[in-house]
Amino acid sequence: MGRAFEFRKARKMKRWAAMSKAFTRIGKDIVMAVKEGGPDPDANAKLRAVIQNAKAVNMPKDNIERAIKRASDKNQGDYKEVLFEGYAPHGIAILIETATDNNTRTVANIRSYFNKCNGSLGTSGSVEFMFDHTCNFTINGEGLDPEELELELIDFGAEEVFVDEDGIHIYAPFENFGAIQKELESRGIEIISSGFDRIPQVTKELSEEEAADVEKLLEKIEEDDDVQNVFHSMKE
Repeated sequence: MGRAFEFRKARKMKRWAAMSKAFTRIGKDIVMAVKEGGPDPDANAKLRAVIQNAKAVNMPKDNIERAIKRASDKNQGDYKEVLFEGYAPHGIAILIETATDNNTRTVANIRSYFNKCNGSLGTSGSVEFMFDHTCNFTINGEGLDPEELELELIDFGAEEVFVDEDGIHIYAPFENFGAIQKELESRGIEIISSGFDRIPQVTKELSEEEAADVEKLLEKIEEDDDVQNVFHSMKE
């Protein structure tokens, strides 16, 4: 198995760990998708993907519909996606994806977390190059041959395909998301969820005590309402 498989296995239990936070994150994703491409999922591929993710974490249908309606309101503010980069203690690189309606607040909060936990907030580009920006899909694998599917999707950018109890997982470079989504939909393959990851090219193994220092910072960052995803180079 490749890096994408190991990455997913390590993060599986942490992703969307708190259901209330998952709903908050998806609510913001819905707002951004609707503002970008409109409220009709049939005409908005990004919104279709977000709705699939909402269903994957058991977000009630009423919640999804209310979020779309709210996002369509002209008075609803938009969220700006901002990427933060820095280092945790012991040389661990961190990338933080945020969706914020107040960048001044978000910058101040993120900086305070790094300062309080002996980390350092970096400048744009300081650690992003250490991570591969990828897209991913989890699909219903019933009746599908993963090896055959992988061969067929290589032409659309797929780099790694593997199976676990959740379904078939497809990983590809970030820029291939649209092509793969379109191909899966054209084949009538059920997409359970999809998204984007930043996979560290190299990970660093820490002692138990050192890892605890890093986890302290990660927990503070992940608790922030403006934070959507956190990626790091610590070996898990």
